[in-house]
Formats: sequence, structure tokens, C-alpha cells
Amino acid sequence: MPAAVLFHFPLDPASRLARLALAEARLEVEEAVVRPWEPDCPLVGLNPSAMPPVLRIGDDRRPLVLCETAAILGWIEDQQKAPLLLPRDPAERAEARRLTAWFERRFSDEVNAVLLHERLEKPLLRLGSPDARALRDGRAALKEHLLILEGLAGSRDRLAGRHLSQADLVAAAHLSVLDYFGEIGWANWPSLKDWYVKMKSRPAFRSLLTDRFQGVAPAAWYADLDF
Repeated sequence: MPAAVLFHFPLDPASRLARLALAEARLEVEEAVVRPWEPDCPLVGLNPSAMPPVLRIGDDRRPLVLCETAAILGWIEDQQKAPLLLPRDPAERAEARRLTAWFERRFSDEVNAVLLHERLEKPLLRLGSPDARALRDGRAALKEHLLILEGLAGSRDRLAGRHLSQADLVAAAHLSVLDYFGEIGWANWPSLKDWYVKMKSRPAFRSLLTDRFQGVAPAAWYADLDF
């Protein structure tokens, strides 16, 4: 495999998804942490949206540049001799794609755009203290999504069916950031907690558990595999 560099921000859910997927595929990449809100961020010259993650493969003369998760996940799957992130079963493949789209649209819009804006973006951009009303709204939306995920985790081996898929990775990527900030009361979601414990225990997850956000310590259980 040619030299590859993943440009990412550690507590960005999309970046975490790319890291998990690359690790599950056992593809070695160099990681370059970027700060997309800064004017000299290298993503400006790589991705028209200037957002992470971006995977650059090959040398500087003729690199293959994959912008954001759909392109990166598709490229990873193309490198495999057998299905890795999308199961062979058509129903499970469709469900994995549905859940991936759900997280990247509804979950991002209804939960992350509120809670991560208040807990992550405001401190980074020095926009003031979290707004109590916004936090209440974001937590109410999160509860609705967790209720759905609890049902899936309690009725299936994996979120999309019998096999590990990109749906598990995208869910773990998003939930792990919220877990860092202590936003998930796992005792209320026992089936989802069992699923998350299994995800945290996978070798691909190890690097995520070492991430830290300057000025904010993670929840006490964040890096604990048996919480």
C-alpha cells in the first residue's frame, strides 16, 4: 500500500469513524491532527469543504485524496478481498447503510449540532459558556436516539444484524465523543452498554481512548473497558 496520511481532528465523530475503519482494515496510515477552524489549516487545500477527515494516499506529485467519510469508507471496502464493513447479506448491507446515513444526518443535526456545539465548539472558538436551554434540548434529542439504539442493540448481535458493519463503527464514533463529555447515562441503556463495551474492547478502539480535549478531562469511565 502506498504511503497514506489521515488528516483528522480527534474529537470529531467523522474523523473517529475514519480512524476506526482504517484500524479494522489494518491499514497503516500516518495521522496528522488538524484544527479546521484555523486559517492555515492544511485541509483548505485538500477538501473544498475544509472539513476532516481527509485521507491522502501516495506521494505529493500524484496523490489520491479522499474527502470525508463516504469516500474513505468506500475506498477501504474496495481494498478488501472479502466484505469488511458491509456484510454479504443484502438486508444487512442495506441496514448498515441506513444507520450510517441516520447518524450522519439526523443524529448529527439533532444531537451533535447542539451538544457538541455547546460542549466542544464553544470552548474551542471562545464563544462563551454552554447555554442551559440548548443543553436540555440536545439531551432530550439524545434520549430519543438512544431509545432507538437500545432496541436495536437488544434485538440483534450487531446494530445492523448479525455481523460487524460500518453501522457499528459510525455509532461508536459518535457515541464515544458524547461519552467523553459524560453525556450518556449508560445505566439507563443496558443493551446498548453491552454493545458499547464490546466495541471499546476492540483493538481498533484503543487510540480513541487516549484522546484528550484540552481543559476538559474525560468522564471517569471513558477509558475503562469494564464500566
